[in-house]
Amino acid sequence: MNTFHRVAELTNKVVVAVLDLPVIGELAGKSMAVITYTGRKSGKTFSLPVGYTQKGNVLSIGVAFPDKKNWWRNFQHDGDKLAVALHGVDRTGHAVSRRNDKGQVSVRVTLDATS
Repeated sequence: MNTFHRVAELTNKVVVAVLDLPVIGELAGKSMAVITYTGRKSGKTFSLPVGYTQKGNVLSIGVAFPDKKNWWRNFQHDGDKLAVALHGVDRTGHAVSRRNDKGQVSVRVTLDATS
């Protein structure tokens, strides 16, 4: 694990903890959520905080420094399912990642209908 990954792992732990705080978490939760997914190779479950925008039933997650990160690769091609803690509610959805011609990566999550 290189320095970037160690710093990212520590930062993610801090952000997840902050999102659980009553007042701060509510404010941060307007643009941040925690996604949980299963690794495509390892089969392990991972959770990490992400910034997002939402339009209706669709979340858009931008991936900063995509070549230094691997998580978004789990959602290439046909994508895969994930869970997202959104506004204090656990939701599920289907995520698909795309890289544009400028090298930018985004993940589009279509949330499953709520019951």
